[in-house]
Amino acid sequence: MTKKISIVIPVYNEAGNILNLHSRLERVVASLPKFRWEYIFVNDGSPDHSYGILRELAQADSKVKVLDFSRNFGKEVALTAGTHEAKDSDAVICIDADLQHPPELILTLVQKWEEGAEVVVTIRTEIEKQPLFRRMGSYLYYWLMRKMSGIDLKAKTTDFRLYDKKVVEVFIMVTERERMFRGIMDWMGFRRSYVEFKADARAEGQAAYSYAKLWRLAVSSLTAFSLWPLRLAGYLGILISTISGALFIWMLVNYLVLKVWIYTPLAMVVVINTFLIGIVLMALGLVALYVGIIHTEVINRPLYIVRERLHEKV
Repeated sequence: MTKKISIVIPVYNEAGNILNLHSRLERVVASLPKFRWEYIFVNDGSPDHSYGILRELAQADSKVKVLDFSRNFGKEVALTAGTHEAKDSDAVICIDADLQHPPELILTLVQKWEEGAEVVVTIRTEIEKQPLFRRMGSYLYYWLMRKMSGIDLKAKTTDFRLYDKKVVEVFIMVTERERMFRGIMDWMGFRRSYVEFKADARAEGQAAYSYAKLWRLAVSSLTAFSLWPLRLAGYLGILISTISGALFIWMLVNYLVLKVWIYTPLAMVVVINTFLIGIVLMALGLVALYVGIIHTEVINRPLYIVRERLHEKV
């Protein structure tokens, strides 16, 4: 039986890129006629006319399936929805719509998959016009994730990946709502292969991920995959309590034994209170992050809402 491969594309304000991406995908799949193909575009509440273009594309190409979200749920959820929709496929390829992920690399991903890889990961060697601050932030994030979570996350990996059906079947069982899509995939393991590529500059439009969104994603993924921040609060509490206790004893020795009037009683109280209040506030902030995640999970709202589907079956 002919194997089926689904290509999942999250879309947010990509009206200027959709048709170009589809055209390049068509050339790629034409060179692999032994597979059945479908394109799953997930419109993540785009305020521009992306959905109108996708609707026309679905009418013109039977391979195109469109999920239209009721609002913006975020890229991680869009990738999740597209992967859920492709659960019957033999392999799933996730790719961005901004053309920074070259569709022509799909040929290499499929080749690695046929050679036995269950997950084929792309590594971006460089990207045109990427700010230095963003590159440094990415390096720091991956370093922290490796140290704190115990997961082997390689730096500069992207969401442009191929997943075997068995990987998708396990992923569907994951129910957490505060999620980093590729972080979950990395946590799952499976046999991997890596492919390097040079990313082009974004073709049209503006990047959907602002620094604020990237920061929220980083904090969410760090707390989702590691209890280390909570342990850090405990360690800092012990450290600061030890230092403040030693400092207080030193003050008492100077004041009561050596009769050296270096510190006033008020200074002692201020030092101790400052240290203790700082550590308590920090610990409460970290605990609040985890309580917030628990709250989100317990509410158990749907992960996403699909307003409309185009082409249920391919």
